[in-house]
Amino acid sequence: MISRRNIRVKVMQTLYTLSSHDDGAQGNKIGAERVLDEKLNQVLDLFTATILHIIRIAQYADIDARQRASRYLPSAEDRNADKRISENSFIAQLLANATLQQKINDDKIERFIDEGFVKKAFQKLQKSDEYLSYSALKEHTPADDRAILQFLWEKQLIADEATIEHFVDELPGWEDDGELIIMLMQNFFRGNGVNKTDFSRLLSGEKKEYAHDLLLAVIDKEAYCMELITPKLKNWDKERVAIIDMLLLKMGVCEFLYFPTIPTKVTINEYIDIGKQYSTPQSGQFVNGVLDNILKDLTKADRVTKTDRQKRK
Repeated sequence: MISRRNIRVKVMQTLYTLSSHDDGAQGNKIGAERVLDEKLNQVLDLFTATILHIIRIAQYADIDARQRASRYLPSAEDRNADKRISENSFIAQLLANATLQQKINDDKIERFIDEGFVKKAFQKLQKSDEYLSYSALKEHTPADDRAILQFLWEKQLIADEATIEHFVDELPGWEDDGELIIMLMQNFFRGNGVNKTDFSRLLSGEKKEYAHDLLLAVIDKEAYCMELITPKLKNWDKERVAIIDMLLLKMGVCEFLYFPTIPTKVTINEYIDIGKQYSTPQSGQFVNGVLDNILKDLTKADRVTKTDRQKRK
């Protein structure tokens, strides 16, 4: 569900969290892995909560139709309010997904749903030209059902500043992981087999192994990484280098040395981009220069061995 770049960010965030602890947590590998898993699980909670918002907003059509039909003097429009979005094929596939239901129940994802927000979101959707066109159709194809929910997400929710503010306030971790959730939602709507999406885990076995191996490599090999990094800082005082920059350098060195299936160019480019996004404006150039110099030395010493990537289950 998520890329290696996303995993690198989570490992970096984990190391940053551990570096701020004074209790030796970074040296406690079991504790470090627990922190990483918590951060990854939080992303899965956010993704599931986002999906649940889509479901509940669509299902509000049924509540709205019943309320309108029960008015003292309902109009013909009230009596015939369209509620088919609440049971369209895309929603039906989601509701039939056992892993989604289990995730919602086990982790109490329903607690993130605010009924007032759901009502307002549906009422806004109800007034849109796209919803009126959808309701006017006599028959809905699976493509129609997917398109109206994708419109709800992309044009009415995530494009709305008030929605973003609501998510920041009500969904723990959205401020850090909102961009990742948006990417996951894009992939979700573009993918196939909604009923086959596994909501019980965020990572494949291979990617989870990579995440934990990278985290533990940085912890285990920190002293050696610093032996390689410190001489390359030149006029930089290592105590004054941004914490995130230093973490990215250590992660990059570990990928050079201990992850033979990851090309060195990929490693450098990924950490340049992460530095630009999460650290200072100069971080990309700094990370690039230091990692490139370290790589040259390691290559000369024949310390870098890369092989064709083989997928592991």
